[in-house]
Amino acid sequence: MGHGRTGEPSRGGEPGHIVSSVNDLYVGEARELLDATGLLRRTIRRGMRRFTQTEPLQPTQAELLRLAESQPGITVMAAAQEMRLAPNTVSTLVRTLTAADLLSRSRGTTDGRTALLSITDRARKRLAERRDLRAELVARSLGRLDEADRQTLLAAVPVLLRLAEGVEADDRAA
Repeated sequence: MGHGRTGEPSRGGEPGHIVSSVNDLYVGEARELLDATGLLRRTIRRGMRRFTQTEPLQPTQAELLRLAESQPGITVMAAAQEMRLAPNTVSTLVRTLTAADLLSRSRGTTDGRTALLSITDRARKRLAERRDLRAELVARSLGRLDEADRQTLLAAVPVLLRLAEGVEADDRAA
């Protein structure tokens, strides 16, 4: 349930309006930040398409692969909870990625009905190539910035990570 401008839970007011009046001061700045980071992500994605021969992964596919890479043996249910998706949506992703030989399923030892997910060597290689290519694309543009701009961006990294943690905490509390 969202909160209205008074900080009280909204009961039908503005659709999707969940912030309190204190946070309303930052909505414009938040939009600017989201527009800038969205543009950065889109331009990186377009750049990657120019330099790679493989079919691009959908964002949710890449997210599931990164999750299975960081948590080998994760279950479909745990992945669904982590990704904030319906289990049947994750099951569909698993089928697609398994058919592409990017994800493997094995049976749980205590419950044979439970599927444990792991990435394949092919996926591991693809994720590494994807990370490297993204870094190279951004490094090329970073190199064209002046030193002050580069330092400003690097100094912002810890702040962006704290911002992401705050958004995640709010999401988990909802």
